[in-house]
Amino acid sequence: MGISGSKRVKTTLSNSPEFRSACDSAYEESLTLAQHAFAGVRPYQLLSAASHIHRNLSSFPLIIRWVPSPPSQSQVDSALRVITSGATAEDILGPEEFKEWAIEVFTGSVVGNARKAIASRIPLGIAGIAGIGAVTRSGQSLVGAAIGVYAVGVATSVFLSLS
Repeated sequence: MGISGSKRVKTTLSNSPEFRSACDSAYEESLTLAQHAFAGVRPYQLLSAASHIHRNLSSFPLIIRWVPSPPSQSQVDSALRVITSGATAEDILGPEEFKEWAIEVFTGSVVGNARKAIASRIPLGIAGIAGIGAVTRSGQSLVGAAIGVYAVGVATSVFLSLS
């Protein structure tokens, strides 16, 4: 398929004017809430910024499908650690670092929820195919092939929906 799911999501978010606009809006709101006391956004403001971005992307298809609720504190912190090695509470994110963080946190959320979808859909389908195979007394190779095709189909379906 050429490109990994996370790279596909990152590219989609990076190239989206709606996502950039939501990031700019959240960044400005964070500065305003801190009464412009800092030259950027502090780590303690990132959870509310993620909620703001999520709220502004309520019509963005990728977010609608894969991120039903704003990212959690652990997702926010994890994304912060990825973009800043050893971030402390005193660190300040400028506009570009903030966008990089937003892309990271929402990419993580989308990919994580897509993995959960695959993990829940494939076992159910396999059980159904195996059950039908047992009832119809189909050969093991036929049931195995059907399970393989089903698993690849589900994985491909989820992968293609990540853009």
